[in-house]
Amino acid sequence: MKLSRLGICGLLSLLSYTLSVVLSPLAYPGYDWLSMAVSDLSAVGAPSAELNKQLGAFFAPCGIVCIMAVCVAVAGCRSKILKWGVFAFAAMEWVMEVGYKLFPWVKDGTMSHPQNVMHLVVTVLVIVFSLAALILVGIGARKEGISSLSNWAWICLAAMLIGPMGTAFLPKAVFGLFERFSTFSAVIFNAVLGWYLFREKLGGQNIE
Repeated sequence: MKLSRLGICGLLSLLSYTLSVVLSPLAYPGYDWLSMAVSDLSAVGAPSAELNKQLGAFFAPCGIVCIMAVCVAVAGCRSKILKWGVFAFAAMEWVMEVGYKLFPWVKDGTMSHPQNVMHLVVTVLVIVFSLAALILVGIGARKEGISSLSNWAWICLAAMLIGPMGTAFLPKAVFGLFERFSTFSAVIFNAVLGWYLFREKLGGQNIE
């Protein structure tokens, strides 16, 4: 089996995540995507939690498979910066997968609720790893001669930064809109890495 074929998992992860974000509000009366966070859809006690879980079933598993395959593929790259960027992105995927399952947001809890505090800590770690990964890939991919991947990294980095800037300085009425810039940027970049792997632009290897 060619390693590059696992790149399609990144696209499946993006599709599953998009469906969960777009369709889950149908089971959440009164949900306002412009002002409410994506995590509200899967929060403990949310009416949409079960539907969100079902629609997003392929999101995390496919995302993990994709990024781990990319990690193997970039092992042969000359640029250590690119390698460390991909490894940092893989670390982010694992922190997100394990952290959010351990500490899902509690819908009726306050910001000081222990589980919500840990949820925010996980979010900070995810952001730090994501930013570091995108910067490293942006620099490393260009050194490796994959300028288009470098461009994607900078675009996703810009989107990720627009998210917290918008939520910090703009009215809460548009909090959800700008939060989605951050959440989708990471998922989209995973799909981009998967596509490059699928097209064997990252030194696609074979698994015997």
